[in-house]
Amino acid sequence: MPPRTQSRSVPAASVLLGVGLAAFFDGIVFHMLLEWHHMVSNVTPPVTLEAMHVNTFWDGVFHAGAWVAVVVGLALLLGAVERGERLPNARAVWGRILLGAGAFNLVEGLVDHHLLRLHHVRDVPFPLSYDLTFLIAGGVLLMALGWGMAREEGRYGR
Repeated sequence: MPPRTQSRSVPAASVLLGVGLAAFFDGIVFHMLLEWHHMVSNVTPPVTLEAMHVNTFWDGVFHAGAWVAVVVGLALLLGAVERGERLPNARAVWGRILLGAGAFNLVEGLVDHHLLRLHHVRDVPFPLSYDLTFLIAGGVLLMALGWGMAREEGRYGR
């Protein structure tokens, strides 16, 4: 039996799962439970029923993107398992999931909050403190934690 090759799909799968899971967390917690913002709440403030419909539609588009990221991540992961590729240890996989989540938060925060100004973390008169906390804690620190965990590349099935 030939030796199992190192997986190339699992790192990408893990990062994509992190992206999708972070997007779901953002949408569920900030959009729905806390109602701090919606996808386009800075462009179309949800102060009327019609404006809320617009925001809900774009929240749905956002969640559809999260769903696609998770499905593609799972497909890559399952494909690697089916091919019998050598998988990284769970700590490295979780690290890449956190790396993907942090990268998503950093990019989404910079693009949606600052570049496009679609919304802020919390729609308050001075949202910068919330936005910066999100970028640092949810982006940079999460990526650093994930990167540190992912560096440990012990293998299953020795």
